[in-house]
Amino acid sequence: MTSRTRVHRPGIPRDQVLTDRSVSDEIGRSLTTNFQAAMTPVHATRQSAGDTVDRILAAAARLFAEHGFEAVSMNTIADAAGVSKANVFHHFKSKNELYVAVLQHACRDASEHLNDFDQTHTPLADRLTRFARSHLQSLLDNEQVTRLSLRELLRDSSRYGQELAEKVYGEKFSRFVAVLRAGQQAGELRADIDPAVVAIVLLGANVFFFEARDVLAHFPEVKFANNPERYSTLLADILLRGIRPAPTE
Repeated sequence: MTSRTRVHRPGIPRDQVLTDRSVSDEIGRSLTTNFQAAMTPVHATRQSAGDTVDRILAAAARLFAEHGFEAVSMNTIADAAGVSKANVFHHFKSKNELYVAVLQHACRDASEHLNDFDQTHTPLADRLTRFARSHLQSLLDNEQVTRLSLRELLRDSSRYGQELAEKVYGEKFSRFVAVLRAGQQAGELRADIDPAVVAIVLLGANVFFFEARDVLAHFPEVKFANNPERYSTLLADILLRGIRPAPTE
């Protein structure tokens, strides 16, 4: 039988004195814990935090889109995301901050489409047509977040308009206009038009198609309600060439 030597220090009750074995076991547990912590990759912790944020954003996007901002509580979002309310507030200081983050996340596809639109080695007409198609297809493929964005645009704009412009939509709209303006300077667009109007017409036409496509499908005159790619091509062609006939020589 292995003997255990008690280590006694003056002033410490004997029932609290540790044996050599218990000291060794305690040190071993401590070293194991520290070793495991040291060997845990930093990126794994970051990935876990990132997964939590993604779950929160996904749950919030669905709930906000279905019920609106005012009707959704942080408790409901936490339950839907499978995290604690404290965890939600750890990543987002307020419900409004979370709402803005959801809208920003919903616009991530637009940033990718703008990156393609900004490739100057391709003629602007081709890029504009591709952008019109990809933007509309993104609206259709991501119906939930599209409806969330449209709900936000119909919200009290006098109160939230500046915040939306500065934190969500403004930077992307400015990039769009900047590319059109560069096309003007390169002689690919008329110099006397306002590129902001062109941007609004294209984006607005796509939003209208998204909202009205189920009605448009029952108009005999509309041949493109079930063909968004053709719609986008026709829209870009009208934007680029106008509706007046070419002058005869």
